[in-house]
Amino acid sequence: MNIWKISIKNLRSKPFYTFLSIITLAFSITLLLGIQQLRGSFEYQIKNSLGDIDLVIGAKGSPLQLILASVLHIDNPTGNISFEEAKKLGKNQMVKLAVPISYGDNYKGYRIVGTKTSFYELYNAQLEKGRYTKTAMEVVIGASVANQLNLKIGDSFTSSHGLTENTIELHDEKLKVVGILKPTQKVIDRLITTNLETVWDVHNHEENREEKHKDELIDDTTHEHETHEVHEHHEKEITSLLITFKSPMALLTFPRKINKGSNMQAAIPKLELDRLYEFTNIGFTTITWIAYLILVISGITIFINLFKMVKERAFDLALLRTYGATNFQIIKMVFYEGLSIAIIAISLGVLFIKVGLYFLLKFTDLGTKYTMLHELEPQSILEIGVLVFTAVIVSIFLATYPILTINISTILRNEK
Repeated sequence: MNIWKISIKNLRSKPFYTFLSIITLAFSITLLLGIQQLRGSFEYQIKNSLGDIDLVIGAKGSPLQLILASVLHIDNPTGNISFEEAKKLGKNQMVKLAVPISYGDNYKGYRIVGTKTSFYELYNAQLEKGRYTKTAMEVVIGASVANQLNLKIGDSFTSSHGLTENTIELHDEKLKVVGILKPTQKVIDRLITTNLETVWDVHNHEENREEKHKDELIDDTTHEHETHEVHEHHEKEITSLLITFKSPMALLTFPRKINKGSNMQAAIPKLELDRLYEFTNIGFTTITWIAYLILVISGITIFINLFKMVKERAFDLALLRTYGATNFQIIKMVFYEGLSIAIIAISLGVLFIKVGLYFLLKFTDLGTKYTMLHELEPQSILEIGVLVFTAVIVSIFLATYPILTINISTILRNEK
């Protein structure tokens, strides 16, 4: 007697209940796997995007916005600060490394960051090809930028004003790719870096052109000369200053001094991102509990499906017993049915999460510009697998209870 064949035949005889059992279980698995992957990726990105940054100094405003803009590069900055003032802060004896960053442009949605070569030290980033920037209008691109935009050493492109992709406010200056970074799985992979002079030059040219256009309209040569002089002496600004301290003890006094004694603000990345994770974790936890609820419902569905099979096929099971089948063999037949449902559901759940996340990231551009998903840890998959099989086994055990109490003679007599 081939128990596997009998089990598959039983499943096919009840296609609706079998489909319902599989699809509800697959849906719960998809949610559990999806939440685990998104949560793991979120934690990884927060941890790795920090690099060696202990403190961020920027314009007054929301500390979280400052961190999102300057560390994760997914929000608008709170404003600009004086470069000269920032340099003075960087010379403090408690500061180990002070890295200025400045931006306001993008290329096809990827942010262009003006900075210094010490910026790469924060993420332990190294060149894969080419060299670092030496003069203005040269850029080094991250691995994700190179792959997604198919840029190579020597390629040139025109940036657009603002932090979101547009084809309206294009700059005249061409930026040339001189270096490509090795993949780091960190935020720097999706950035285009250049020196500070590039950002200043591009925007000063824009300002000068606007002023010149105004002057041409009024034809005032004296005013033109005065405007030119103002721009020559225009104070240089940056978006923020990324700081690494020589000792963690500096965090106790340095931020407070900045926040109280200047027109700038100091935000601690780890503190702000921990708060952000607490907020998002509420959503993750809620969806996880919904997935557990669906898992319970799918377990109940499997139990009802198998229990109905046992009850409706009581006569067939009794006949099998008269032909020498043991209780264990009949229970094993039901177990195979539940196991088949679990295996198919897990396969579909993994397929759904792969396909679902692929299309989500593809159509929203989240995967390339903002989020880098990481594969699930084998331990997480194992834990979910054990949880699913436990629910299925409990359902099977409850459904097979009538088999242990089956009265062969009564069933056969009543059937006749």
